[in-house]
Amino acid sequence: MKKYNNTIKLLKQLDWKLIITLLMIFAYGLVILSSATHANQTGNYSRLIKQSVAFVLGIGMIAFMLAFDYNFIGQYYKELYIASVVLLAIVLIPGIGAIRGGARSTLDLGPLDLQTAELVKLTFILSYAKIVELKKGRMDNVKNIVRLLMYAAPIIGLLMAQPDLGTAIVFCCIIAAIIFTAGIDYKMLRRAIIVGVIALPLVYLCIDDYQQARITGFLHPEDTTIQGNYQVMQSNIAIGSGGLFGKGLFKGTQNQEDFLPIQDSDFIFAVVGEELGVVGMVALIALFAYFLYRMLKIAADSKDEYGTLVAVGVAGMFAYQIIQNIGMTVSLIPVTGVTLPFISYGGSSVLTSMANLGLVLNVCMRRKKINF
Repeated sequence: MKKYNNTIKLLKQLDWKLIITLLMIFAYGLVILSSATHANQTGNYSRLIKQSVAFVLGIGMIAFMLAFDYNFIGQYYKELYIASVVLLAIVLIPGIGAIRGGARSTLDLGPLDLQTAELVKLTFILSYAKIVELKKGRMDNVKNIVRLLMYAAPIIGLLMAQPDLGTAIVFCCIIAAIIFTAGIDYKMLRRAIIVGVIALPLVYLCIDDYQQARITGFLHPEDTTIQGNYQVMQSNIAIGSGGLFGKGLFKGTQNQEDFLPIQDSDFIFAVVGEELGVVGMVALIALFAYFLYRMLKIAADSKDEYGTLVAVGVAGMFAYQIIQNIGMTVSLIPVTGVTLPFISYGGSSVLTSMANLGLVLNVCMRRKKINF
């Protein structure tokens, strides 16, 4: 009975405002996805059903994540780090890894494609947050910072080998968020930023031709012969034609007549702009902003440093994906294959996003000590 009462106390400590915000975002996404998949015209609701099933399974994933104290999981950070490297390396083996979208980043499991990088987001955040926590108080030492970056290097290197620049940048944001929160010396941070800016031309020369084309296209948006520019132009037309209140749900011509590319995934935010207008876009952005705020509040209220770093790592991951996806649809950021969390179609993306959110709720639930 005592254990039952303590479990109830733990559940009461969950951030229900965050959970309600998640439900609102997902419901918003289902409505937009029903238009983006033309379910209203075809009567085919299979993708909506799959998205809903993935969300329900994701709730089960959250429940599973809550069953274990995050500090208990963190004890196995070395094993989690090794698992992260193995999962990213195994897809590079011909015959095991499948090529999807020009990148060898997926395991072909018959009816299911598993992009291992999605799973690694979870294992890496758990492991890297612990590695950084162990260096707490020594972040003003160049040697220690280099060591932290060396731990991250194999992960970024394997992602670039696939090649998957978009996901590599997601991991860079996770790494930056965790290190910054841990208390890196500001002088070192300033120097690192300067070095990073200087190194950008070298990075450009090292990436693949199609990735260079996306950057070139971003710098020359008027040239539709450059790969990716046509998609962005159609996205801008869709959003611009929506005006303040939009054309109405299921009434967007760019979307309904398939001028808008990949409208159920990468460019789904353009569907929001065309059919619901500025009001619809601002409403969705406001939901995402509050979603991120609740996670950062959980990080600030954590009972320990490890919990703070885990929550910040997840928040950094979500923040980049949201900013990148919305930014590329309105020509503010070069195009990458980063989807909009809980809005874009994709069962594996929903599942892994829910699992990572489970980490944040785990930290939230155990922010106060309860004696079992």
